[in-house]
Parts: sequence; structure tokens; C-alpha cells
Amino acid sequence: MISLAMFNNKGGVGKTTLAYHLAHMISRMDLNVLAVDLDPQANLTAHFLDESELDDLWDHDMSSQRRTVAGAVFPIVDGTGDIAVIEPVEVTGSLSLLPGDLALSSFEERLAQEWPSTLAGSNNAAIRATSSFFRIITQAAGSTGADLVLIDVGPNLGALNRAALLAADRVLVPLGADLFSVQGLRNLGPALRRWRHDWQSLVVPKAPAAIPIPAGAMDPLGYVVMQPSMRLDRPVMAYQRWLSRIPQVYAEEITEPGADGAGEIATVRNFRSLMPLAHDARKPMFDLPAADGAIGSTSRYVQVCHREFVDLSSRVLARLGLRSPGAIEGRVGA
Repeated sequence: MISLAMFNNKGGVGKTTLAYHLAHMISRMDLNVLAVDLDPQANLTAHFLDESELDDLWDHDMSSQRRTVAGAVFPIVDGTGDIAVIEPVEVTGSLSLLPGDLALSSFEERLAQEWPSTLAGSNNAAIRATSSFFRIITQAAGSTGADLVLIDVGPNLGALNRAALLAADRVLVPLGADLFSVQGLRNLGPALRRWRHDWQSLVVPKAPAAIPIPAGAMDPLGYVVMQPSMRLDRPVMAYQRWLSRIPQVYAEEITEPGADGAGEIATVRNFRSLMPLAHDARKPMFDLPAADGAIGSTSRYVQVCHREFVDLSSRVLARLGLRSPGAIEGRVGA
């Protein structure tokens, strides 16, 4: 099992949209996928489930009976025990979801308080709290037979995201072609290096063998440029300046010295006309049929979207070592 986090501390770059569509496409490529929503805004969960399903999931008061990630960590937040077992929601036979929850934000303060004690390496309760997401994910991946775990996290560098990213083997960075995303890389790189170093040098050597903890690898997989405005299949001039700067900034700020730069995986065009249809139909953009409004030129755009996500998914899996490029085929309307 490989875990891949989608992360950028700059919001509004299409991170959740990317996670949702990759989860659907990769699950059709002979792999079992577990999508994990660790963003307290729970946008990924809202992509997958309708309001009645969300109401059912969030029906209980904040407790371990709540069938979400927040319910799983409730005993730690409440000081009554360790993580609770939460069964993932089956989306399809090869795709499952570990649902998010707005109540997850209550865990942030506890994680921030426990970080100094975690680094000391001798406080079991602190180590359990900081490693809780890793252990929840490992448990859920085991129950679903997941080959790949896709983790969606919020756009900040707080304690909640630190614990989420420590649970990830690899990190994929969605970017907008703009000043804010470029500056975001300058904040993200040092934070990842600091967390990795502190975890691997201070926690891993001292952690008790009885508590499963992550390796804290967080190795960069590369970046995906999301939704630039397009003209004749090329970014307009307003974006070109930032597109040309991203490779150097990514290499300088994200890539470890002496490591493979990874770099750009793909540029995902702005499928602007498909997004509202997909939201209304509660399905991926590349699955939209005529009955959902994909007619005429929009129908042809669905085919383009499908081809590009097949290609993107193939590239992601190749970098993860799960498939080689060109060996994968997706299908429309699955």
C-alpha cells in the first residue's frame, strides 16, 4: 500500500477536484483505492456523498459513534482512549472513502499541544495522538485491500496537516499558475523538510515498538498545474510568466538536495463548462452522459477530459511504481 497526499498550503488550486477525479479514474485501473478526507472542510466527502448520506454520517453528536475520521480520533480528543475503528464507505467495488467531518477541527489544538512531547519521544499518549491518522489509514486500507491511499488535506501548515502529511509516503502538489502558488512553494518546502527531519531524527529512534508509527517520508512526487485559462490549448500570457517560474522554484524549495527533482507531472486544463454539470450529477466530469447535459460540444469535451485524466493517472501511477505509462486504459461512463 502506498499513501499519496494532495497538498498545497495555498487554497483554491483545485486540490480536492484533483483528488476526487484521480480516485475515480485510478480505481478503474485494476487497483483498489481508498480516498481519505483529512480536511476539516470535508469537501472531498461532499463530492462523493449527497446530503442525505452526509446527514446520516454526521447524525451522532461528536463521539466515537460518528462514522468519520473525527469519530475515529474522538477518544483521543476526549482523553478516554485510543483511536476508534471506523469502517470506510464503499463508493464502488474498488473505491472506498474514509469520510471527513467539520468536527475534525477540534483535534487541531490537541495535536499542537502534543507535538513537543512527541518530539521528546518518551510520551506514549503524545505519540499515539500524532500517529493517529497513520494508524486510522493503515487500519482502513487493510480492511479495503487498498493498493493506493489518496489523502486530501486542508490548505495550511498547522498541526492537523502536519499529522496528516507525516502519514503519507509521497506528496503531490497541485498548483495554480499564479504568484500565490509560487510563494506557497517557498513556505511548503521548508515545512516539509523540518517535519521530516524532526520526526525521523527525534521520534522514530525512540518510539515504543508497541505503537505503529509512520516513517514520515513525505517524499515529493511532483506537481500538477491545475486549471489555467486556455486559449488554443496554450496558457494565456497572464499565466505564462508563472508557469515558467514554477519548475525552478519547485526544484529549489521542494526537492531534497541530490534527489530526483520529480517536477511537473501534467497540466490539467480548465474544464469550466463541465464542473457545474458534474457537481449537479454527483459524478466525475469524464462520466457525464447526454442525460446530464453533456451534449454537442460539451460531449466532446467530456471525451477530452477522459483522455487527459487517463494520461494523468497513468503518469501518477508510473511515478509511484504501480504501473508503467501506456499500460493503463480507462473507460467513459463507468
